[in-house]
Amino acid sequence: MKGKEKRGITRREFMKTTTTAGAALVLAPSLAGKAFAAKRDHILIGHPNPSTGPLAGFGEASPWADNKAIDAINKEGGLYIKEYGTKVPIKLKMVDTESDPTKAAELTSRLILSDKVDLMVVMHTPDTVNPVTAMCERYQTPCISLDAPVDAWLTGGPYKWAFHAFWTDTTVANLFVDMWDEVSDKTNHVVGVLWPNDPDGVTFAQIFTPILQKRGYRVIDPGRFPFFNKDFTSFVNLFKKEKVEIVSGCPIPPDWITAWRQFHQQGFVPKIATIAKACLFPADVGALGGNLPEGITTEVWWTPYHPFKSSLTGESAKDLCDAWTKETNKPWTQPIGFKYAAYEIAADVIKRAQTLDKNKLREAIAATSLATLVGPIKYNKENYSETPLVGGQWVKGKRWPWELEITSNRQHPEIKKTANMIFPIPK
Repeated sequence: MKGKEKRGITRREFMKTTTTAGAALVLAPSLAGKAFAAKRDHILIGHPNPSTGPLAGFGEASPWADNKAIDAINKEGGLYIKEYGTKVPIKLKMVDTESDPTKAAELTSRLILSDKVDLMVVMHTPDTVNPVTAMCERYQTPCISLDAPVDAWLTGGPYKWAFHAFWTDTTVANLFVDMWDEVSDKTNHVVGVLWPNDPDGVTFAQIFTPILQKRGYRVIDPGRFPFFNKDFTSFVNLFKKEKVEIVSGCPIPPDWITAWRQFHQQGFVPKIATIAKACLFPADVGALGGNLPEGITTEVWWTPYHPFKSSLTGESAKDLCDAWTKETNKPWTQPIGFKYAAYEIAADVIKRAQTLDKNKLREAIAATSLATLVGPIKYNKENYSETPLVGGQWVKGKRWPWELEITSNRQHPEIKKTANMIFPIPK
């Protein structure tokens, strides 16, 4: 079962293997970054987004959240830029990556070389963020990225033009153990893991395993597996043999649906299932069917209960979630806050830069110190800022079929718990 591990998506690999639509138009970096004429009627921000494909749950809140922030920025005519002596509104060019890293790189090249974007924003897992930031580095385009574990993002560094905000694998590993430690005396501390053969899976495997072992847990790792794996029987058999009582991993939603259903069909139901990536959003957990979502735990990056406010309007996290639900008739979802925060950062950067010169924008991003809807953003020497993380659990809801409650906040007590953890997972 142990396959050859695939390394994360790095900038170098994209330089070697990606055939971009803009390849025939490759320009010297100095030309790609050339200033526009003095008169400007808009600031163009590019946003490659996984609107379709297996990562569509991450991209669902675009362009709603993007437009919510941009409308606030443009409400009184846009951002005043001294270089032009007037206010200039922001315009968005969003493109669908289809959850494909290669397509993400191609579309980013087009946004830079053909559309001439002033600034790039990108979010949602290393499969989207890494190729986009690689292209921004190549063409010297300022980039604000969020929502991809920092460790996987760093595999493409060092960075000069891209700046990132999210949590580290070390943080999420310790968070998961914090949740398990709450019922430490009721499990045998044997953890079976599902690490896919993607950047997240590779870095999680490298970082999680020693942390779990150091904190007293035994790790059963069947090896990396490809996307859209159809048969997890060998995983079930190994987990049963090793008496696994806790399951963890970071699969994409379709793979977790397959695995979790097969676990139940084959009589393997662990006491705890703590799953990153695949169990973040209502639609993804609902797709498991029946009562299968009940009791699953996961990382929680942002909720209506987070005590942060918009730097653009002063609205709270709850205000934004309520607006989303009112306008879409859908439950809130974690990426809403991070999508919105990208434009908070962009507006702050442009205000301080007072120009659209790309070098000046890059310098302004590096100097960011901003309280946003997802928490404080201040980049370090490696160009990233770590955002708060708490633990949550899916339970049967009062308004929606499944609702995510905050059940663990040891690392960030300022984010209040909304429920106690259900244990064990109902069979």
